[in-house]
Amino acid sequence: MKPIDYSLYLVTGRNLLPPNKDFFTSLEESIQGGVTIVQLREKELDTHDFVDLAKKAKVICDKYNIPLLINDRVDVALAANVDGVHVGQTDMPIEDVRRLLPPGSIVGLSCNTVAHVKDAVRLKVDYIGIGAVWGTQTKKLTQPIIGVRGVGAMLAELEGTNIKAVAIGGIKSTNLLRTLHGSVATNNRALDGVAVVSDIVASTEPKAAAERLQKIFQKFKQSHENHPLGLQDNLIGSQVTVGSVLNGVVQLVCQIREINPLVHQITNTVVATQSANITLSIGASPIMATEFREMADLARICSALLVNIGTIRHENVEGMLIAGVAANSYKKPVVFDPVGVGATSFRKETVRSLLDTWQASVIKGNAGELAALAGTTEVLSKGVDSVGSGFKDPEAFVKDLARRERCVVVLTGATDYISDGTSVVSIRNGDEILGRITGSGCMLGSCIASYCAVATQIAQANANNSDADRTTMFQGDMFTAAIAGVLVLTVAAEIAVKRDDVKGPGTFLPALIDVLWALTPEQVRESAKIIIK
Repeated sequence: MKPIDYSLYLVTGRNLLPPNKDFFTSLEESIQGGVTIVQLREKELDTHDFVDLAKKAKVICDKYNIPLLINDRVDVALAANVDGVHVGQTDMPIEDVRRLLPPGSIVGLSCNTVAHVKDAVRLKVDYIGIGAVWGTQTKKLTQPIIGVRGVGAMLAELEGTNIKAVAIGGIKSTNLLRTLHGSVATNNRALDGVAVVSDIVASTEPKAAAERLQKIFQKFKQSHENHPLGLQDNLIGSQVTVGSVLNGVVQLVCQIREINPLVHQITNTVVATQSANITLSIGASPIMATEFREMADLARICSALLVNIGTIRHENVEGMLIAGVAANSYKKPVVFDPVGVGATSFRKETVRSLLDTWQASVIKGNAGELAALAGTTEVLSKGVDSVGSGFKDPEAFVKDLARRERCVVVLTGATDYISDGTSVVSIRNGDEILGRITGSGCMLGSCIASYCAVATQIAQANANNSDADRTTMFQGDMFTAAIAGVLVLTVAAEIAVKRDDVKGPGTFLPALIDVLWALTPEQVRESAKIIIK
């Protein structure tokens, strides 16, 4: 059996065709645009007409050497002599499908859970359809939406097999890159393709629609091969050493005042003023905006986005969703601070929705927050604070979470841990007084977002922004930027607390802002206490 290209898998839906658009014309144009395999899905058509439709579709698919599958109906597949069948969990058992179809036929199975995938491996299907990944109007869903971040655990079950995987459900060109990037398993197993319905079938130009989708998929595939964790080459180079890390940090600290990036912050209202002042003191410019109707415009002009859910309200969630999607579309970094995520079911559900909708560049949190995000009870939380002594192996935890969430992760505490999924940097700078002022963690998010903005602008300048690759998920060195944000704030805290005018938390905060204003790259380098593993 020849290898099958599942990269752009078209599922038909004739009811979605634009007015006066012929189905067979649309099908041929979509294949010309890059569709590599077709599934004919007809739930209402009688058998005679379904067979006739399948035979005519097969002529077109054969012309381009494209496999044609039938949804559910083995009898129609046999009558039309097509290449295979796709079945759902409640359709004909796979064993019977195999027994009825000719040897070498393609057999696919819909999967919505890890248990479904394990069963598919046992049944030795040719491929699985994972979904629904997004909400869809083209099919009544009988299973829950799994979300982008739910795909990875299912893909991991295919390790050691030849079974291919395609994602389905609401996939279109505007969310395809997010789907591909966010669904990679922790073992770096990626999707073999995506199944698309309305984005092609409902288009008046299906060839162009297919070309757009196929281009994004192929660019992601190439990028994934070069950068399996989704991160671009960083400033510190492939060999991560203390010296290279500090060189990268110094570069960012030196350039932030010259670049003066604009940082959009949807943040905790309790500390919005403090966060804005911190942003100004390190050399960036803050804009604190929450109105959802501004989000798309702000994404164009800002260099980074910070989303902090400290004082989240239901009416603000829409703005957070729109802002993150817009930032992703412009390749602007998104720093996410899931403040108190473990405290309420509303926060947990909101965080799940946000992270399934857009891709974070950096996720920052304390042990309790990140434990809740990871779904572990190793560390508990009390409101926004952690309870207990922390993780037994924080390095392993932060690396695993970075791999799972496909971004840089910052674990804050007495020792801060930062990982891009490959390396882990631990930082032992800071002073306990930081924990005695309101919003020190929120202010750290502002610092990280500011340096992410600088790193992105450096990357855009180096790439000659007009020719920048818009099909990669990130632009810029988020790993070094996160390290810079942590180091600058913690080193400044050590200096500020020793000032004669600091008598406690009340006098510490203004002193911290003053020190950040005057902090030099040399002070950061000389004071840094970092270890790399």
